[in-house]
Amino acid sequence: MSTDDKTRTGSQAKTVVVPGDAAVHRSKAELRADAMTARAELARTLDAIEYKLNLPKQLRYRVRLLKLRLYRLGEDNPAALAGIAVAAALVAGAAVWLGVKAVQDR
Repeated sequence: MSTDDKTRTGSQAKTVVVPGDAAVHRSKAELRADAMTARAELARTLDAIEYKLNLPKQLRYRVRLLKLRLYRLGEDNPAALAGIAVAAALVAGAAVWLGVKAVQDR
């Protein structure tokens, strides 16, 4: 700014923001690359936020993961998978029996 610019008042005075020296000497390709990197990082951040807030999506993911683990367990150790299935059936049967008993006791 010249001395005349410093002494002006009102709407005639302009504030100029000059970026750092590193930004001045960068090529358009470098700036575009930085913009693409920033966009990709923003997209990853938004995806993470959406995942955390989207409970049905998390549930679907967890169910798929559980199915995959059970499938692998069945391939590696079928007896363990059968034991888990029997235990799950017993727990479900006990829950139903307790529910029916509670309704009958009313």
